[in-house]
Amino acid sequence: MEQNKVIITVVGKDTVGIIARICTYLADGGVNVLDITQTIVQGYFNMMMIVDINSSNREFAQLQNELEELGNEIGVQVKAQKEEIFEKMHRL
Repeated sequence: MEQNKVIITVVGKDTVGIIARICTYLADGGVNVLDITQTIVQGYFNMMMIVDINSSNREFAQLQNELEELGNEIGVQVKAQKEEIFEKMHRL
């Protein structure tokens, strides 16, 4: 089965539980985390995840909206973009 990759970015002031909340939401939705990187610079949290939504029980648009709402709840900005869109936007 071909992967259906989505790039998720999370940016904001660092607080306890950001990774746990995002990963719990993804796991509950059947989303597979393929790669993850996160850094904290002078109190600001930055995370980028590559996930596969092939087995997810949520449509991409629902995932996008709910992640944004979850980010608002925990005080960070969360964006989800399909891999092909992300690549086109970030091409030199």
